[in-house]
This record gives sequence, structure tokens and C-alpha cells, in this order.
Amino acid sequence: MMEQQEASPDVVMTRIGQAIMLLHGGDREEARNRFGALWAEIGERGDALHRCTLAHYMADTQDDPGDELVWDLRALSAAQVLTDERAAQHRDALAVRAFYPSLHLNLAADYVKLRRPAAARIHLDRAWQASAVLADDDADDGYGGGVRAAIGRLERRLLEL
Repeated sequence: MMEQQEASPDVVMTRIGQAIMLLHGGDREEARNRFGALWAEIGERGDALHRCTLAHYMADTQDDPGDELVWDLRALSAAQVLTDERAAQHRDALAVRAFYPSLHLNLAADYVKLRRPAAARIHLDRAWQASAVLADDDADDGYGGGVRAAIGRLERRLLEL
């Protein structure tokens, strides 16, 4: 009989999750404050899963597109050193390669806001390429389809620039 191992509780991911709930609940300022406090604790050299997740959501709390870009670049940088083994230690994590479509989509959106269409196109193309690893709509919780739809919407918006 195989014994199931349960992942140890990750207090930092729990705290990040609480801030995400605030963000999704509409309290961007409090979410930003909590993400900022957590970032001060974990810093640029902290656990890659923590940095990637926190930076990905911290970007969404920014008012300035330049600041949003900085956080999205931090998320991508952390993902580049994140291993599937580390990601698998968190119960809700996807395989690392499944992070890339969303990370590149966010960067493309940042560059659109900053009116830098050439940079936006580079990341939009990378998002499309990376989306090949996402499951079909029927096979997952809609994440893959949602990301692909968002890439398509941004592509149409980029054509208008």
C-alpha cells in the first residue's frame, strides 16, 4: 500500500493567497500593501514560486503601467528559475510551462499600455507559442481557454494601435 504524502503547509503561499482574495474582492490598495510587505520579507532572492506568484499578482495592483511592467518582468524572471518539482509542492500550482502563456500575455498587455507595439508583439507571439501546452477547455477548469481568449483579444487590440 502506497502512503500518500501531503505537501507541508506553505505559510507564504497562504499569505499570498489571502492578498489575492483581497485583490479579487476589489481591495487593490490593501492587496498591494500586503504584497509589498511579503516582497520585503522574501526579496529578489527568495523562493522562486513565491516570487513568481507574488510578482504576477502585484503587477495587477499597480496604477502605473511602467510599475506593472516591472512586476511582470519580475514574475517572468522568477518563472525562469522555477522548477516543476518546486511548483508541484504547492497543491494548486500548474506545471511551470503553463505559467508562460499568462506571463507573456501580461507583458504584452503592459507594452500595449505603454504604446510599445513592437515589444507587445514579441510577447504576444511568445504567449501564443507557450499556449500550446495548455489543456483544452473540456480537459481543465477553463484556464487554457481563458488564456487563449485573452491572447486573441489583445491581438485584436494590438492591430488597432
